Amino acid sequence: MELNLIAFTDRGYALAQKLAGALGGKAVRGGKAVGLNEWTEAHFSGDALVFVGAAGIAVRAIAPYMKRKTVDPAVVVVDENARYAIPILSGHLGGANRLARAIANLTGAQAVITTATDGRNLFAADVWAKGLGLRVMNAGAIKTVSAALLAGKTVLYWSRWPIPGTPPKGLAAAESREQAAMVVDAVPPQSKAALWLCPPLFLGIGCRKNIGCEALEAAFAQSGLPAECVVGAASIDVKQNEAGLLAFCRGRGWPIGFYSAGQLAAVPGQFTASAFVQKTVGVDNVCERAALLAAGEGAMPALPRQAGGGVTLAAACRIDWNWGANE
Repeated sequence: MELNLIAFTDRGYALAQKLAGALGGKAVRGGKAVGLNEWTEAHFSGDALVFVGAAGIAVRAIAPYMKRKTVDPAVVVVDENARYAIPILSGHLGGANRLARAIANLTGAQAVITTATDGRNLFAADVWAKGLGLRVMNAGAIKTVSAALLAGKTVLYWSRWPIPGTPPKGLAAAESREQAAMVVDAVPPQSKAALWLCPPLFLGIGCRKNIGCEALEAAFAQSGLPAECVVGAASIDVKQNEAGLLAFCRGRGWPIGFYSAGQLAAVPGQFTASAFVQKTVGVDNVCERAALLAAGEGAMPALPRQAGGGVTLAAACRIDWNWGANE
C-alpha cells in the first residue's frame, strides 16, 4: 500500500513519523518546503493519505482531486494529540475505515466511523468485495443494496460459485440470477440496477496460426468479460511467437504465460474437447485448460469456451472467498 502522511506542527510531525514507521508509509512536514496543494496532488493517485491536523485543512486540500469512490484513495484525518482518527474519503472501497482503525489501535485514538452500515453493524457489500479482491463494477448500485439493508429489507444475492459460510443478516440466496440485487459473476447481470461484483480473471486463449490482433479484440469484445478484471492470460507454448496474440495481450497490459501440451492435458476437469485441436497441438482443449492452469490452486471456471473468428476464449478465477470477510 502506498501510504503518505503530512503534518503541520512539530508535534503532529512526530506522530506522522511514528505512524509511517508502523504502517509502512512516508511522512513529511508541511510548510514552505512542502506545499499542501502540491503534496496532495502528487500523492492523490496513491492508496492512502493521512493528514495530521485539522479536518478542514484536509477537506479543502482533497476537494479539487476527488473523482469517484472506485478510484479515490483512502483519506484519514488524525489530530496531533492522537485522540481521534477520522476517515473522510473512501471509507469502504478505499479502506479508510480500516486504516482509521489501524491508527486507533496504534495510538489509542478513537476511530470515528460515520458510514451508516458500520454504525448499525450491517453487511457492507463494498467492504466485503474489497476484502476478497472482487471488483465492484457498478459502484452506484452499492447505495441500493445498503439502503435496502438499512431499511430492514432482505437483499437477494446470486453467485456463480458457492460462497462458504453463513450469509450475513439481511442477505438471502436468490432462486435465479435475474431476481438478485447483488450478483457475483464474470459477466454482467441482466439488470443494470443489480450490484455486479467480479473476481480477478485469468483468460485462456486458443487461436489459429498467424491470427491478427483485431480478431482477438473482436472475440474478447464478444465474450462480455470486463477487461479491467483480467489479471493475466495463458495459451499453449506453440503459440508463444504469435505476433497478433502477443500484441493483443501487450496492448491490454496483460502478462501471458505459455504451457506445454502435457501440462495442459494434466489439468483435471471436464472440457469442450476438439479432435482437430488434439491432432494439431496434442491436447483436446487449450483455452479452458490454460485458464484454469494460470489461475492456480482453487481455480474454477468463470466462462466456458467461446469460439469464433479463429479464436477460442475461456476464463477462470481462483475461489478463496467466504462470507466472513466483511468488517
